[in-house]
Amino acid sequence: MAAPTVHLAHAAFSVNRCPHCVSWARSGLLACGTCHSIALYDPQKKSVITILNGHTGRVNCVFWIQKYDCSEETELVSGGSDKQVIIWKIKENQFAHSVVLEGHTEAVGVVHAVYTQNGSDDNLLVASAASDCTVRIWSREKSTTECLQTLCFGNGFVLDVCLSFLPVSRVPILACGADDSRIHLYVQQNKQFQKVHVLHGHEDWVRGVEWAISDGDLFLASCAQDCLIRIWKIVTKSTTEPPRIIGDDEDGSIKLKESMFAVIEEGVNSTYAVTLESVLAGHENAVYAVHWQPSFLKDGSIVQPMSLLSASMDKTMILWRPDAECGVWLEQVRVGEVGGNTLGFFGCQFSPDNSMILAHAFHGALHMWKQNSAKQDEWMPVVVISGHFNSVQGLRWDPDGNFVITVGSDQTTRLFGPWKKKGQSQVTWHEIARPQIHGYDMQCIAMIGRFQFVSGADEKVLRVFAAPRIFIKNFSNISGVPMEKLLFHGDTSLPEGATVPALGLSNKAIFQGELSAQSVQVEEKFSSVSDQYSQLYFQPLVLTDPPTEDHLLQNTLWPEVQKLYGHGYEIFSVACNQARTVIASACKASKREHASIILWSSTSWKQIQSLLFHNLTVTQMAFSPDDKFLLAVSRDRNWSLWKKQVGIPAQSAPDFILHAHTDKTTGHNRIIWSCDWTPDSRYFITGSRDKKVIVWGDCQSSCTDEENASASIKPCSSLLDTGDSVTAVSVSRVLAHDGSYILAIGLECGKIILYKWKYNQALNDWTKCFEMDQSYSHTLAVKQLSWRSCTGRAGHEEDQGEWLQLASCGADHCLKIFDVNRNAL
Repeated sequence: MAAPTVHLAHAAFSVNRCPHCVSWARSGLLACGTCHSIALYDPQKKSVITILNGHTGRVNCVFWIQKYDCSEETELVSGGSDKQVIIWKIKENQFAHSVVLEGHTEAVGVVHAVYTQNGSDDNLLVASAASDCTVRIWSREKSTTECLQTLCFGNGFVLDVCLSFLPVSRVPILACGADDSRIHLYVQQNKQFQKVHVLHGHEDWVRGVEWAISDGDLFLASCAQDCLIRIWKIVTKSTTEPPRIIGDDEDGSIKLKESMFAVIEEGVNSTYAVTLESVLAGHENAVYAVHWQPSFLKDGSIVQPMSLLSASMDKTMILWRPDAECGVWLEQVRVGEVGGNTLGFFGCQFSPDNSMILAHAFHGALHMWKQNSAKQDEWMPVVVISGHFNSVQGLRWDPDGNFVITVGSDQTTRLFGPWKKKGQSQVTWHEIARPQIHGYDMQCIAMIGRFQFVSGADEKVLRVFAAPRIFIKNFSNISGVPMEKLLFHGDTSLPEGATVPALGLSNKAIFQGELSAQSVQVEEKFSSVSDQYSQLYFQPLVLTDPPTEDHLLQNTLWPEVQKLYGHGYEIFSVACNQARTVIASACKASKREHASIILWSSTSWKQIQSLLFHNLTVTQMAFSPDDKFLLAVSRDRNWSLWKKQVGIPAQSAPDFILHAHTDKTTGHNRIIWSCDWTPDSRYFITGSRDKKVIVWGDCQSSCTDEENASASIKPCSSLLDTGDSVTAVSVSRVLAHDGSYILAIGLECGKIILYKWKYNQALNDWTKCFEMDQSYSHTLAVKQLSWRSCTGRAGHEEDQGEWLQLASCGADHCLKIFDVNRNAL
């Protein structure tokens, strides 16, 4: 079987900032809402299986539809800010087809669904709540789906819904947790849901409700912003038995008040009693989610364990169980309390086999713990996928192609690399470090060494960072690259790590001596209040596995080694030459004087030169592979080409002079977003909002004897119309087998297309090689593309040139790594 042209090696993502964005299937797959997509992630394989793209707005909720016989789920329901509810059919862990339900007039915030017939997937009930203050009930019978009913809540919002069946019957019951601090119960009668009861007790918004059936009785767990969890019980009741009130029973035990409601089942009146079983107090902030341990099949009967998870904004997750002797619900396990700038947990999930628990946090991070098989009450954090929680603005490969580093509007810089676990052949990608956690949205990045980068954000300053010793040591352990290949001449001057001082924005280097002093201070008795709050909370932990989220937040910062001042507005683009000696930077500009490009020395950190030509923001820059040229493209629809002067004393002439620029008669007529060079430095490529990609050159032949003469560089390709705005272009440093250049083109719609181009006087020069399908594409604009500088796949030493790797990032919060089969192009 022939290898595929393109394979998705990794997709880094985070979960949307919504309480119901994660659901764990019995097959082991996690469904996670991320931006406009749903990622299906396998925690065992530690890889993304597929991505479901169908929503046109943020995905706010996902739910695997559980089968009555506890077999693996095959359908998933989701809701989004696009006002749609989508039912996805999953076959062999891949997307099969979907059904879109339209009717809500505002964003859908929560969904739930149940099959109404035992052993059949044909008949389905779906409940969805939206910001339009309604809950809609959708019914599917065989292949027809319709809106069965709309429940209106006036000006109130329903924050969670859950469907189940009354005890010992198949009569559907719906619980709605609302912002009026109440839980509204509805029962289906004659195909219509009627309100039968309202549960009072919570004193703030009810954030979560979930049903569980155990021993014929129906249990409801609810949680609210009042920091409390309540467990309710519904049982069948004889119509002649009076309701119980609060007080002492004959045996001295305390009995709680019962509330009664009647339901007509097949013409017969049935009575049910609701009691408050327990109130669980343990959290110190709003509780956003409760989740029952999944039921399982034992000896042909369904067993529902009475174990409950709760997730709170106090940064903890608690596992609750009733005491075996007295039945009182007690806290069994508490996990969480992570450091850094997190703001608590939004949701929680049990794994299908109950061996792992998971929470997702306010900033989109997943936190997972696994039960210690030797100590049942001990839970250890485990590696799980992570990524940006806002637009990923830029990315770069390191010079040796061992890792990718990204910057995003979530104000972080993140480093991703491959991990090959000892004794296993599988290579998976993970976030290995978070070098920069900033106070401004990040915009651009450039590598100025193997372990050194410069980044630009929505501030006027460029910041330079260098890797500490602990990162290089951990990177060697995780990637398998020997330390002697990473450290030059046994450098002993590197700091151990970095931390952010109180009220500071700059990462401060920590050296070995400071760590020793810190440990001594901890051992001594505190002499003042300030001693109890040391600024140094960095712990130099040696890792063999990728770090968990709390370790990423606390211990993987890189020291800031330099700040570069000179721009008048927010930094927008940055580039570094191949020799790593010159940095070019540009900022946002609406006037010519602010649109200048500043060149910096990476050794002295001083300004070398200011290049003035453009009238608006320079959107991207690229040095030619031979370092002779600097190319810049701009919002003013022009490109400029600057040539480095050779053999002329620095005091008598500038280092770079304007060599060529756009000819008004040819070129782009909209913003030019991106540019890149061919590996031989002969041609350069530009991509624009006018949907065109143009190859320009030949630059080498345009060089005249008069170094200061302005050259005329014309298009040497036909105009490639991509059908949508071009936001990113990248040319592989490796040629195709036929000698053609390999180009990746990213569009505003999120699509990525691979082309081959070879100079042809007949202008029949473009060959379309591959167009990413919907699951591979981004759902929003592609922000940047970057090919690995050499053949092979990072982490795969056995590769012999068959594969190339392409990294892409987008406004959909996602970083993707693609393996491209060079032989198939």
